[in-house]
Amino acid sequence: MEKRLKITIGDLLDEVALRFPDREALIDIPQGRRYTYQEFLKIVNQLAGGFLKLGITKGEHLALWTTNRSESIITEFAAIKIGAVLVNVDANAQPRQLEYLLRQSDSRSLIISEGIKGTGYIEMIRQLCPEADDSEPGQLNCTALPELRRLILISDGHHRGMMNWSAILEAGRDVPAGLLSERQSACHEDDVATLLYTSGTTGAPKGVMSSHFGIIHTTLASAENQKLTEQDRLCLSVPLSHMFGCICVTMAGVIKGAAIVIPSESFDPRKVLEAVAKERCTTIYGSPSAFIAMMEDPEYRTFSLKSLRAGIMGGAQCPLEVMTRVVEEMGAREIVIGYGQTEASSWITMTRPDDPLALRVSTVGRPLSNVQVKLIDPLTGQEVPAGAVGEICARGLNMKGYYKMPAATANAIDSEGWLHTGDLGTMDDDGYVRTTGRLKEVIVSGGESIYPAEIEEMLFSHPKISNVQIFGVPSKTAGEDVAAWIKLEEGVSATEEEILQYCRERLPDSRLPRHIKFVREFPMTLLGKIQKFKMREIAIKEYGLE
Repeated sequence: MEKRLKITIGDLLDEVALRFPDREALIDIPQGRRYTYQEFLKIVNQLAGGFLKLGITKGEHLALWTTNRSESIITEFAAIKIGAVLVNVDANAQPRQLEYLLRQSDSRSLIISEGIKGTGYIEMIRQLCPEADDSEPGQLNCTALPELRRLILISDGHHRGMMNWSAILEAGRDVPAGLLSERQSACHEDDVATLLYTSGTTGAPKGVMSSHFGIIHTTLASAENQKLTEQDRLCLSVPLSHMFGCICVTMAGVIKGAAIVIPSESFDPRKVLEAVAKERCTTIYGSPSAFIAMMEDPEYRTFSLKSLRAGIMGGAQCPLEVMTRVVEEMGAREIVIGYGQTEASSWITMTRPDDPLALRVSTVGRPLSNVQVKLIDPLTGQEVPAGAVGEICARGLNMKGYYKMPAATANAIDSEGWLHTGDLGTMDDDGYVRTTGRLKEVIVSGGESIYPAEIEEMLFSHPKISNVQIFGVPSKTAGEDVAAWIKLEEGVSATEEEILQYCRERLPDSRLPRHIKFVREFPMTLLGKIQKFKMREIAIKEYGLE
C-alpha cells in the first residue's frame, strides 16, 4: 500500500492554487468565463463566505441540480470547503426522482440552474413546493420537503421565494477571512464530503457517503495513472451531476493543477470537438457511445485534435475498432479503460497507458494504488483462483456507508471492509480484471446503472398494463439496452409509441426501453417465478444480438 495523504479537499485546493496561481483552472466556453487557479480560489472562497453568512453549518446537506456550468464547480468546492455535504441531483431528474432524493437526503439548501434547453427546473421545483411563492427567500416551509429551507437560483432572473446565487457570492465579499479559515480548519479528512446517489436493487436510490480521504486518494491514483500534470487541459464532456464528472474529471484536474474545459452545458459531440480543437485539450472522457457520436459527426475530420493525448473510456466494454480509431484518428494514444462504483469513491481498476491496445479493450485493468481487489464465490465467500469467475470485491477507499440505510450498508460492505460490487468477473495472474456480468439484474448502459424494478414500478402505473418485466440486452455501443416485455390488461390494446411516450414523460432518456414487446405470458418456473434469463435469451435471438 502506498503512502496516504491526510488532507481535506479545501486544503488541497489552497495548496494547488499556491503552487500554480497563474495557470488556467477553469474555462467555461458557453458562458465565456476563464479563471486562473488564483482567481478560482478567490471566487470559491467568496462563495464559501456567502454560504457561511447564510448560516450553512458543517455537515449540512446542500443539493446541487444544474447542467455543466462553471458555477457548479465553484459551488462544489465552496460547499465542501466549509464542511457542507454536496448532494448532486441527476441533471435529467424527473419530479418523482427529485422529490425522493431531496427528501431522503434531508437537504436544507437546493441550488439550481434553469435546466437543459428549457426543461424547466424552476417549474418542477414549484410543482413540488408551491409554498415557495409565498415564502421569504431562505425561509421555505415545504410540505413535500420538510427539511428544505433555501432555494438558490443560478440565473439573472428573479423568482419569488428564491435567492440568487450571484447575490450570495456578492455577500461573501465582506465575510472575514478568519471566519472561513476557522470553519475550514474544523473539517477532517474522514468527514463526509459528498452524498452521491446510486440506485438500489429494489429501484430506490441510495445515497453514497464519500469522505475527503477516499475521494482524494482514488482521484490521485487515477490522475497519476493518466500521467496528468499542470500542463494538461481536461475536456469535461461528461455530466457534473454524476461522479464521473464532479469527481473523476474535475477533482483529477484540480489535484494536478490542470485546466478544466467545459464545452457545453450537456453533451454535444460537435461542441466537444470544437472545444478540443480551440482549447488544445489533452484529455477526453466518456463512454464508447460518446466517442462514436463524436467520430460520426459530419464535421469530425475538419477538427484538429492533435493536442489529445489521454483520457478515460468507461461505462461499457469498448469494441476494439472504436478504441483503435480513438487512438489512431483522435490521437488519444494513452487513453485507458476504467471500472469503478460510486461506493468505491470512484475507480477500482484501470488499464495503464502503456498496456497493449488489445489488453485495454479486453480488460478493465488492474487495481489502482491503495485499492485491493479479490474475486469470491458468491455462495461460499471463498476467494476463487486466477481465471475463475467470481464476484468482484474491493477494499481500501470505500464509502462510509449509505445515508440512513444501515442494513443496505452492511449488505454492501462486510465486516472486513470488502465492498461486494455485485459484478462478476475474472482476474488473471497479473491482476487484470475482466467483467463478465452481474450477480443481480442490473442493466449497465453508458456508465449508468439501471435497475429494472424502478422502470417496472413506473410502468405498472399505466392503466393498460397488467404486468411488465424489464431486463437488459447487449448493445453495440452502450453496454446494454433496456428491453421491456409487457402484458396488457384483457381486452385493451396499445402501441410501442404510446408506451414509449409514457416513459419519456417519467424517465431520463438513458432509461427508456429500446426494445418493447407485447406478450401474453412470461417464462416461469413451476413455482410461478418469472425467469428473466430466459426472456433475455429469447430477446437476444429475436433481435439478432448474439
